[in-house]
Formats: sequence, C-alpha cells, structure tokens
Amino acid sequence: MKNEYSVYEIIKTIKALLFTKIFYSNARLIRLPVYIRGGKRMSYGKGLTTGYGCRIECFSINSNNKHSLQIGKNFHIGDYVHIASGEEIIIGDDCLLASKIYISDISHGEYSGATMHTSPSIEPRNRNLSTKPVVIGNNVWIGESVSILPGSKIGDGCIIGANSVVNKNIEANCLAVGCPAKVIKRYDEKSKKWISV
Repeated sequence: MKNEYSVYEIIKTIKALLFTKIFYSNARLIRLPVYIRGGKRMSYGKGLTTGYGCRIECFSINSNNKHSLQIGKNFHIGDYVHIASGEEIIIGDDCLLASKIYISDISHGEYSGATMHTSPSIEPRNRNLSTKPVVIGNNVWIGESVSILPGSKIGDGCIIGANSVVNKNIEANCLAVGCPAKVIKRYDEKSKKWISV
C-alpha cells in the first residue's frame, strides 16, 4: 500500500519525527498530539508507532513494579487510543491496534463482591480504585473501538473484532467478537485454516 500524504501531512509528520527522536529515541514515530502521563512507569521496545491523539496514563496504584505499562517491540497503534495502567498492563511484540481503543486495568470501585466503598450512594470519583492486570500476547490484532477491561488476558495470535468488549481470557490463536467478546473461530495448525467454533 502506497501512502500519499498532503504537504500539510508531510510537515506534521516531520515535526512528529523530530519530537520522537528527541524525546522517545527508541520509538519509530509518535504522532502529535500525544498525551503521556507517568511516562517513567512505561517501558517500550524498539519501533513504537502511535496515531494522533493517543492518551497513555501510567499510575502506581496497586503495584511496586517500576513499569506498570510494558510494551513489546514493533507496537503500532492507531488514532485516539487510550491506555490506563495502575498495576500492570503487558503488551507483547508485533501487536497492531486500530483507532479509538480503550485498554485499562483500573476501575472506580469493585463490583464483583460486596464492599462498602462501591455503594451507589458514593460519587464514582470518590470510590476506591481497584486494579486487575491485563496481558496481551504477541502478534495480536485489535480492531476499531475495542475495550479491554481489567483482568483480561488475550493470547498470542488473537484477533479481536471491531467494537468488542474483552472482559475475560481469550485463548491463543482465536478470533473473538461481541460484547462481551466470545471466540467464534480458532486457527488450526494442521489445516492452516480458521475453523468456526
């Protein structure tokens, strides 16, 4: 595929490339604007590429980890992706994310059991933050407008269809879609085909 940029787009890309080489020398290209909060808690491999308007937030809520967000090499993300890590988000090598994706290990409150700090009478912003690690394997392709929620694990080689909501584990080499995301196909190594489940 040949990219045909306008003069304005070329100027913006040159500006972003200079910014990248000065502030994120190991990255390939960080397009502007980009919002990175807590960048010292983020590690990334060679070849990081972001789209426009990405927001990356790294906190240390329930973790002693030096890096609450760990990104592998050749990680490519589209426009307006929001990643928020409070304990641990690990993303493998050679992953591709479309635009408008949300990935977080943080929730305002705990809703799987009864705790006094998640009562509906407490303002959501005043509820205790809870975290559950998120792991995304190698060679994962995540479609447009996907949400990946706390506690999710996505295996190597997976494809997550557009507009899906991942809230559990997805085994390796699976195609998952929906809300919540469910596996609809698995890659069969013997036949070298995607097989419907």
